[in-house]
This record gives sequence, structure tokens and C-alpha cells, in this order.
Amino acid sequence: MRFTILHILNLVAAEDVTQTHSAFLPEGYELMFGIPASLLVFGLLYKFAGPVVKKGMAARTAKIQAELDAGEAARSAAEIESAKIREAKGDIGSERTRILADATAQADAMLADGRARIKVEIAEAEAKALADIASAQGRVGDELRAEIARLSSAAVDQVVTGSLDDATHQELIENFIQRVGASQAGARK
Repeated sequence: MRFTILHILNLVAAEDVTQTHSAFLPEGYELMFGIPASLLVFGLLYKFAGPVVKKGMAARTAKIQAELDAGEAARSAAEIESAKIREAKGDIGSERTRILADATAQADAMLADGRARIKVEIAEAEAKALADIASAQGRVGDELRAEIARLSSAAVDQVVTGSLDDATHQELIENFIQRVGASQAGARK
């Protein structure tokens, strides 16, 4: 069988070049060029892109590890701070109780001291008032006696100027003063 150009053209024309013989495998010439090209591309990628990818992955791993470590350190610091706050909160409660107790004790002491000072001041004021009253009574009594003596002397002089002698006159004045003093002493009680 001789294949002539015409025969090959008929075979090629009869055959659809867009269709493969197998549904799963490519044509032989595609495999012949595709496999080495793919191996070359994968080899170059492995040689040049592989270290960059490894370096990027290592950097990413280191970054994630650093973030995890920082998170753990922050969590530990937060737990320590939380413990300090809880301890301080307990201290604040006891300190508040102590301060309130001190303030209550100071207020009670100030109140007792104030009451004692007021009692002393009241007693002093009463004593002074009583002394002032006694002094005023004594002055008023003396002034009243002197005024009575003057008035009685003037009245006696006018009424009995010539009929009484001086001794009787003096006796009448003394009796009058004693009666006025006795009536004032009775009024004081």
C-alpha cells in the first residue's frame, strides 16, 4: 500500500484534528512536548520559588508564633493585674471599714468634748449670772437704803424739825432701814 500524498490528505481530511483518540489521554506529540516542559517549569519553580515560599512560610510561622507569645504574655500580665485589682479591692473594703470606724470614733470624741465644754460654759455662765445678780441686789439694796435714808432724813427734817432730838431721829432712821432690809431679804429667798 502505497501512501500517496493524496491518500494522506484524504486521511487527514477525514480525521478531525480537534478530537483526540482517547477521552482521557492527550495525543502523543502533546505528551512528548508537554511532559518535559512541565518538568522544566516545576523544576525552575522548585529551585527559585521554593526557597522564597519556604522563607515566606517560615516568616509567617515566626510572626504567628510571636503573636501567640505576645498574646500569652498579655494574658499573663492581665491575670497578674486582675489578681492585684482583686487584692486591692479587698484592701479597699477593709480600709473603708477602718476609715469609717476611725471617723465614727473621732466624731463621738468631738461630740463628747463639745458637750463637756458646753456644760462647763453653761455652768460658768450660770455662776457669773448668779454672781452678777447677787452683786446687783447688793448694790440696789445699798442704793435703796441710801435713798431711803436721804428721803426719810429730808421728810423727818421737814415734819419734825424741832420736836425730835438727834438721838431719836437717828433711832427712827435705823429702825426704818432695818425693816426695809428685812423685807428685801425675805423677797430674795
